[in-house]
Amino acid sequence: MLREVKVEDAIGMILPHDLTQILPGEFKGRLFRKGHQVTEADIPALLSIGKEHIYLMELQPGYLHEDEAAQRMAKAIAGDGLTLTEPHEGKVNVKSAIHGLVKIDKAFVDSVNAIDEVVLSTIRSNTVVQAGASLIGTRVIPLIVDEAKVAEVERLAAARREEGFTLLEVKPFRKLRVGVITTGSEVFKGRIKDKFGPVVKEKLAQLGSEVVDQRFVSDDSEAIVGEIHALLALGVDLVLVTGGMSVDPDDRTPGAIKQAGARVVSYGTPMLPGSMLMIGYLGDVPIMGLPGCVMHDPYTSFDVLLPRICAGETIVRSDITEMGYGGFYQC
Repeated sequence: MLREVKVEDAIGMILPHDLTQILPGEFKGRLFRKGHQVTEADIPALLSIGKEHIYLMELQPGYLHEDEAAQRMAKAIAGDGLTLTEPHEGKVNVKSAIHGLVKIDKAFVDSVNAIDEVVLSTIRSNTVVQAGASLIGTRVIPLIVDEAKVAEVERLAAARREEGFTLLEVKPFRKLRVGVITTGSEVFKGRIKDKFGPVVKEKLAQLGSEVVDQRFVSDDSEAIVGEIHALLALGVDLVLVTGGMSVDPDDRTPGAIKQAGARVVSYGTPMLPGSMLMIGYLGDVPIMGLPGCVMHDPYTSFDVLLPRICAGETIVRSDITEMGYGGFYQC
């Protein structure tokens, strides 16, 4: 199906695939596009990228060109709120149409990549993405591939959906009304300035949510409990209690959250930084106790869980357990 021709003898022929140029530190991309008709003026450029020969291609029944293979795999995976790129150097990317939280079926991805000569490369599930972000890239290794391999990808995708799984989606973020309780006598009595509030407000704003009320209390369990219930009475969608999460006797936040009647999912996470975070629920309203690292570390357990809450997910114990693998950020 492929006939090799010396580049000097290829004038007038049509390229069957994109040809890439790599200039280290300067450029990597398509030098010639699939379908380009070779001219005499192209010969020096082709030789400069090491192409002393090119292929002529005649597909036989039951085989696919790399571009069609990548397109069919991408179409088998994509759904609502997702867009596909045109083939580029044998690859097709699936992109998000919205700002949200990406969810990817890892078991499906693994089953596809177990097929020889087939490539399905993804970002990680639970990643926050902007509109236009690439989520998945599809391609095959050879220029021409057995159609049965692509058909198997399509079969696996259909079977997984029939079992009730979503292969790929981007969940939109809800606009949450958030109540913040800042604990600590040093802030309450004005000895130091609150630095927690601005950080939390910025993280929420990046996900489309807002702080509707912030309360300041001393290290007093009854006072913390009272403010928790006051915020719930305002109808907030999320309660964040900042500070007071260590094992020191003056740190009363974990006990106050329990005392308020929360169903605790976990006090502590196997992620560093952020191991002292607490999460629970008061009815359907999530409540989180935030450790001090949230103020100064750019990425903590709070940054893992907050997007999932903003996307409408309910956090369960297994979500916390899974945070340990890959969760060591040199704290």
